[in-house]
Amino acid sequence: MAATIAITDDDAVTRETLKSYLMDEGFTVRLAKSAEELKLLLASETIDLVLLDIRLPRQDGLTLTRELRAVSEIGIILVSSRGEKLDRIIGLEMGADDYIAKPFEPREILARVRNLLRRLKAPGSPRDDRRRCFSGWTLYLDRMRLTDPQEQPVRLTGAEFELLSTFVCNAGRVMNRDYLLTATTRRKTDATDRTIDSLVRRLRRLIEPDPADPRLIITVHGTGYLFAGDVTQSA
Repeated sequence: MAATIAITDDDAVTRETLKSYLMDEGFTVRLAKSAEELKLLLASETIDLVLLDIRLPRQDGLTLTRELRAVSEIGIILVSSRGEKLDRIIGLEMGADDYIAKPFEPREILARVRNLLRRLKAPGSPRDDRRRCFSGWTLYLDRMRLTDPQEQPVRLTGAEFELLSTFVCNAGRVMNRDYLLTATTRRKTDATDRTIDSLVRRLRRLIEPDPADPRLIITVHGTGYLFAGDVTQSA
């Protein structure tokens, strides 16, 4: 099956040029012009690799790289019109796999894409798609994706995904709200215990058969929460 690549760039000419070239080479291509659009793509389908422009509106590519890498091992190649060495260093430090400066030759992009995909799919690669399964649900840790017992994708916000990931990776462990706030990388400076409580309510409405009588995300009074589901994992 052809790999799926998300081209994220606010320049329409760049998006369409790369799309045409990569599709001619047999790849499936999705387009996004902002961080928000990329997040919607990641929540709705499986993306193998992101070509990510550094200079995006509202949320820049460097910040987005750090955010994605905190919860996912998706392949990331940064693309920038600025050739400064510092940008490249910062991008790689934040978790990008590769960096290429504009203007670029499409053949160079293709070579870097193929090389990265080979590394990601190598047997035993730490980037193999990790999954956590519970009560018929499947959480794809490296794809920022959740599917229900009917194998239909369920949209999660970034904060919901991060919190659910923390729960399923620590099943059976009681975690206080401070720990959960720290583990949730999208936390804001004004985040409080109520932030976690609100996210828990939203997750319960999504995954619990009866949110009023939760069986998966259990409140431990005076302490915090515990994920009580039977979680299995695969790589």
